[in-house]
Amino acid sequence: MKFEKLVGERFKERPSDCVIDSHALMLRGGYMKYVTNGIFSSFMPLRRITKKIENIIREEMDAIDGQEVLFPVVMPASLWQESGRYECVGSELIRFCDRNKSPLVLGMTHEEAAVQLVREYGKIYSKYPFMIYQIQTKFRDEARPRGGLIRVREFTMKDAYSFHTSQKDLEKYYERCFKAYERIFMRVGVPEVVSVASDSGMMGGSISHEFMLLTPIGEDSIAICSGCDYRANMEAAESIIQNKRDEKSDMITLVHTQNIRTIEDVCTFLKTQKEKSCKAVVYQKNNNDEYVVVFIRGDLEVNETKLTNYLGDDVHPADVEVDCGLNVGYIGPYNLKGNFTVLFDRSLQDANNLSCGGNIAEYHYIGLDMQRDLNITEYHDFAKITNGGTCPQCGKPLISVSRGIEVGNIFQLGTKYTQAMDMRYLDSDGNSNHPVMGCYGIGVGRLAASVCEAHHDEYGPIWPISIAPWQVHLCAVRADEYEVKKSADELYDALQKSGIEVLYDDRSVSAGVMFSDADLMGIPIRLIISPRNLKNNICELVSRDKKINMHISIDNIVGETKKIIASMF
Repeated sequence: MKFEKLVGERFKERPSDCVIDSHALMLRGGYMKYVTNGIFSSFMPLRRITKKIENIIREEMDAIDGQEVLFPVVMPASLWQESGRYECVGSELIRFCDRNKSPLVLGMTHEEAAVQLVREYGKIYSKYPFMIYQIQTKFRDEARPRGGLIRVREFTMKDAYSFHTSQKDLEKYYERCFKAYERIFMRVGVPEVVSVASDSGMMGGSISHEFMLLTPIGEDSIAICSGCDYRANMEAAESIIQNKRDEKSDMITLVHTQNIRTIEDVCTFLKTQKEKSCKAVVYQKNNNDEYVVVFIRGDLEVNETKLTNYLGDDVHPADVEVDCGLNVGYIGPYNLKGNFTVLFDRSLQDANNLSCGGNIAEYHYIGLDMQRDLNITEYHDFAKITNGGTCPQCGKPLISVSRGIEVGNIFQLGTKYTQAMDMRYLDSDGNSNHPVMGCYGIGVGRLAASVCEAHHDEYGPIWPISIAPWQVHLCAVRADEYEVKKSADELYDALQKSGIEVLYDDRSVSAGVMFSDADLMGIPIRLIISPRNLKNNICELVSRDKKINMHISIDNIVGETKKIIASMF
């Protein structure tokens, strides 16, 4: 490919609205162009990168007996009504009608389509197990797209669906897919991706894992134990709190706290620690606006995913009406009266001598004893795990919270979709059963951006050889000189004939401009033909990561380049 014919512009300035480096570099380097919020067009370099990622994914999916299929982007609403998700999924799902007023949806995930495709095929046990996968465009109407390709609305994704006759068989295949994912991330150049236990969310199922690239710009929080191999998404990480009761419980007493509403102000006024306070966090259920009051230790935060999983309903922060019975800023569990769902986090279990709201304006209680003063039979885990928290696996206080980008996920779905959509098979005894499903996803564009985020410098991306848009960037410095142009043209032809992917820059521009553009392209190997090099009958070979800098005879450059490419793989 000739550089001067490459569609797309490269520029020096960082776009002012780009917070994330990969976003800025992929715009500056002519990889993509903004179309509208969360939607981008891909230029040739990015398309070559994503095609290579897709091919790696295909190879690994085929190696674990996957069969590539293709589902439609547009599906009838009836499929989603069968599964029950048409009503429960929020505005991320695009719903519309065609000219015949038939309700349709844009696919944001394809569990329903997968079941519909194989429902008739899988009617007898001898057909199982099998896995189907696709690489397809999807649309999810994200409320807050960000970071270029990190979180978008239209995206390309590999999603796979496996079908089994038993949970045990699913678990065996789940492990195969888990290892295939590790190979994929190794091959595309991000072996530092880690797996974390996660919440299944709207996908459903009991067991799920996310694959995370740890980076400060990540939007997901991950709990990691330094004492063992425990890793979990914050949404799924169990919060373990061990309260130590004071030897003596004070009498519960009402204290006047004029114009003091927040936990911080209450604790300052009472000269107590936040750990010795009980705060109320109020939500409303999305389906009926019923109030949900969660009581939790004052130094902790509510994990809304845990709360919605417990309730079986989405929630939103409450808009507390004046006459509802809740006195904002002074809500407490003692003498609370009203028709609310009241829940207690287990961080309060066995605690005593706590401060809490008095349920009267400008009053708080002190001396609250959870055992003595409240008749509570159930405590649940609603808290976010914190730095220094207790590890659920090894029991040591060695949890640290890091940031990460989710680049893949896998779920054990069970019979959630096959039961809802009445997919059945006859077993060897003639009994009718619902098959057990697994689901396995990788966002292709997000993975490309994540590789860029993990491997770049201030000048541009440093693409791994396995997914680089080209393997070699040939620079003809002073191409206006006959000998330079002639030697560079001959080398370009020789490299191509040997099967090497080459981007050839023979523009009449300065060396500074040429090398700056080459940095933005991020191609692993750069070959430089210049008047000075030709005087010595050599070509300069430099790797994009600056680890290799060699002068090689023009006669040997093709062979040596092939060796270096092979070593990079």
